[in-house]
Amino acid sequence: MRMHVRRVLFLLLLLCAACQAVLAQTGVGATQRPARPDYPSPVEGDFVIRDFHFRSGESLPELKLHYATIGTPARDQAGVVRNAVLVMHGTGGAGTQFLTPQFAGVLFGPGQLLDATRFFIVLPDGIGHGKSSKPSDGLRARFPRYTYDDMVAAQYRLLTEKLNVNHLRLVMGTSMGGMQTWVWGETYPDFMDALMPLASLPVEIAGRNRVMRRMIMDAIRDDPAWMGGEYKNEPQEGLRSALNILLLMGSSPLQWQKAAPTREAADRFYAERLKAQLAHTDANDMLYQFDASREYNPAPKLETIKAPLVAVNSADDLINPPELGLMERGVKRVKRGRYVLIPTSDQTRGHGTHSLPAIWQQHLAALLEESKP
Repeated sequence: MRMHVRRVLFLLLLLCAACQAVLAQTGVGATQRPARPDYPSPVEGDFVIRDFHFRSGESLPELKLHYATIGTPARDQAGVVRNAVLVMHGTGGAGTQFLTPQFAGVLFGPGQLLDATRFFIVLPDGIGHGKSSKPSDGLRARFPRYTYDDMVAAQYRLLTEKLNVNHLRLVMGTSMGGMQTWVWGETYPDFMDALMPLASLPVEIAGRNRVMRRMIMDAIRDDPAWMGGEYKNEPQEGLRSALNILLLMGSSPLQWQKAAPTREAADRFYAERLKAQLAHTDANDMLYQFDASREYNPAPKLETIKAPLVAVNSADDLINPPELGLMERGVKRVKRGRYVLIPTSDQTRGHGTHSLPAIWQQHLAALLEESKP
């Protein structure tokens, strides 16, 4: 009898452990005590670039780039770093946004695809984002009008001058970071073994995407409280309008319906989302972040990309709708390019599917295998 009870208790403990693992992967129970990450602790730092010149002709005497790294670089006999991975965030994000159970917990742990005991993972804050130099630091509307090309150039200098990384095993990014992945492939075609842009298109931003960005920028600029960027208090009406547009375009109808199945729940859901966004959004920072896409257009030079590339989008992404057919046409021009469209499902999250590697990691595995040096 005693042995039977012990066996039942043992099985219950196993079941509880399995349930906790599932909850960690799905994000359910996020308010409970989080599991301790099973990858090396991130190391954060700052890199100051002196006299940085922007494509606009403007310059800064000091440009600060904040970053986090996980793991240790490994060099071959020729001194080339062979295990560095660059992961770039989206508009309004920061490098540390990837340190979640849903992302790092799926990719960076022992035996996982980007096991941080084997790879050296670099998570930078782009110019104008996170703890890197940005308008809200003090220059406001006098901050240089940076572009994606400027952001990539600064990331390259961070890697080569501060972190002593002379080669990347993989370049990957989400949304804006996905677009910058294309820029990386064209600007430094011999610097990486593989490229994985997530939630992006390899063309200039036009059509509804451009209109969305203009609406966001105009909402801020047209608010009298913006005062040409010299406001003392955030221009609330302009910010609310801008965030409303962004919330809607980045949404997943299926997931929102599940999260807010009644009128009252939907009103509460919206109010909570907007309040949270308003609490940490600076109008000038947001304006500059969206304006940075104005010159993005990798289309003319797609043939110059040398590394194997796997572009991943989801069918329920309103920002990069698959019916445009733009990715199919563009990826054909990449010598070793491939396109994966993830069908809408109960697991996808619209544009946000880019940050759920449990859905697309099999394609990352294939890319890493294909691009082995």
